[in-house]
Amino acid sequence: MDRQAAIARIEELRQLLNKYNYEYYVLDNPSVPDAEYDRLMQELIALEEQYPELKTKDSPSQRVGGQALEAFQKVEHRTPMLSLANAFNEGDLRDFDRRVRQEVGENVAYVCELKIDGLAVSLRYEDGYFVQGATRGDGVIGEDITENLKTIRSLPLRLHEPVTLEARGEAYMPKKSFERLNEQRRERGEELFANPRNAAAGSLRQLDPKIAASRHLDLFVYGLANAEELGIDSHSAALDYLQQLGFKTNPARRKCANMDEVIQFIHEWQEKRPQLSYEIDGIVIKVDSFEQQEQLGTTAKSPRWAIAYKFPAEEVVTKLIGIELSVGRTGVVTPTAILEPVRVAGTTVQRASLHNEDLIRAKDIMIGDYVVVKKAGDIIPEVVNVLPERRTGEEVAFSMPTHCPECESELVRLDGEVALRCINPKCPAQIREGLIHFVSRQAMNIEGLGEKVIAQLFREGLVHDVADLYTLTKEQLMNLERMGEKSATNLLNAIEASKQNSLERLLFGLGIRHVGAKAAKVLAEHFETMDRLQTATKEELMTIHEIGEKMADSIVAYFGKPEVHQLLNELRSYGVNMTYKGPKTVKATDVDSYFAGKTVVLTGKLETLSRNEAKEKIEQLGGKVTGSVSKNTDLVIAGTDAGSKLTKAQQLDIEIWDEARFLQEIEQ
Repeated sequence: MDRQAAIARIEELRQLLNKYNYEYYVLDNPSVPDAEYDRLMQELIALEEQYPELKTKDSPSQRVGGQALEAFQKVEHRTPMLSLANAFNEGDLRDFDRRVRQEVGENVAYVCELKIDGLAVSLRYEDGYFVQGATRGDGVIGEDITENLKTIRSLPLRLHEPVTLEARGEAYMPKKSFERLNEQRRERGEELFANPRNAAAGSLRQLDPKIAASRHLDLFVYGLANAEELGIDSHSAALDYLQQLGFKTNPARRKCANMDEVIQFIHEWQEKRPQLSYEIDGIVIKVDSFEQQEQLGTTAKSPRWAIAYKFPAEEVVTKLIGIELSVGRTGVVTPTAILEPVRVAGTTVQRASLHNEDLIRAKDIMIGDYVVVKKAGDIIPEVVNVLPERRTGEEVAFSMPTHCPECESELVRLDGEVALRCINPKCPAQIREGLIHFVSRQAMNIEGLGEKVIAQLFREGLVHDVADLYTLTKEQLMNLERMGEKSATNLLNAIEASKQNSLERLLFGLGIRHVGAKAAKVLAEHFETMDRLQTATKEELMTIHEIGEKMADSIVAYFGKPEVHQLLNELRSYGVNMTYKGPKTVKATDVDSYFAGKTVVLTGKLETLSRNEAKEKIEQLGGKVTGSVSKNTDLVIAGTDAGSKLTKAQQLDIEIWDEARFLQEIEQ
């Protein structure tokens, strides 16, 4: 076949395979036998090998799995992927509904969708072509898993229209694929996956896409991050549009006029749940109107316009055969129940936290008891109660120790606390747990330094505090188990790169009591340098809106310790950054611009800037960007396809700019 004929045949084959693929994996209505599909695919692969310059990224042949990756690249989400708040009963749902109606009025509709038990992913398309897929990660930073996502047959590599968008979805492993995979692993003597969710997550994080391709994953798309830029004003309309573009959306969704209809939907699917070919663990409820969503806004962690109803946890009975103690990084000694292995909500459970001695007494738990176990939120194993009628008299009462199980120091109970705590700063368990926290993703984010490596480093005496991490050598690392030259080099590079982190990561990593990731960011932005924060008084700290008395006391106490000063000096000497590198929140009084102190609404599609870029520029100039138009709005910037917000601004006689006028102002 000559080149011109090959070009025509390749295009014909791609169109046919895309059509058959869509029919089989999205519509679940194949029009040709599998053998015919396979024959055409082999013909396409052969032609693309003969003419490699004709191979394209959206070719159906790309789904079989390409070149193995060395590592996953980090991806910053343009719109954060927030997690959802949970509801566990009808009362929680009624409270959510009341809060929504108090904010947006009585005229509110909800969209109910099945909560797929899989892995949340972000999908970027440019001019209709799939260009990047990423995991949720921590909601702000995920990992690039584009090549693995391409192996999912229901994910379109090219949309039915040449649009640029970012879709959100849930990748999952169907029950049949999960059973087949575990059967193969059983035959090979490999460890079985606990549940389909873990199997899906593990598959998408394989460095070799061919492994992901062999796992037969699937995908439902449930959201459109830039819907309003495309002139779409509701979640239900966005789902319809995504389906029209060729995405697989879940047909089991319903628009509900009130919370009574939502609860009815939940009851229906609680009964039908076992009939599904995939796992679900609840129902997601979202306010339908995007304008109302923007009016409701978000917290730091979750949107106020959505909630996830979690199905009641499955409860099982097993025997509590022991209680184990562990010491955390803050010195709290936590008892953990050791159980006879039992299946709960799809996974084998052998351990469950007992939290503290007071809870053990309140539930009258004894070693040897038969206990009822469930997973709180279908995730965390918990002992619900004991079955005293099954006692034989051989059960043993448990009491907490008086001394630390790790370092033998006397345990104390601080005022107002139920937990017993080891206050020895040299306690090996606290140091080890502190190291694990320091290198974690939200802290210094040192990839390759997991719990097992930290434990080895600590056991070998190579690290005694976090500063020691910056003295490690390749030779030392290569002496550890399963650590080759390449792994050691990668780890040293990751440690070196962490020196450039912004101050808030270091602050969070230090593990100052009561200071979480958000508070660390607030402190870093306010004080800008570690030196200034170290000398801050309690009164100074409490002038910051987000910092309360308890946190202020904890910060002052922490920086008052001589050993902390010594640690920070060591970190400085190793080149660890001690300044804030992030964006500054601009106060209206600090800038001289048209936007200073003004409330601005963006609507429609901007050609030159993304909505996030425009928002950032307005905030840098002292303005505040909100999602809905009201009498308090000072300015509306309207791009193409501006909808109801533009109409409302005209009705309220609010100043309106087009994109050209906006660009002219920010350039000045």
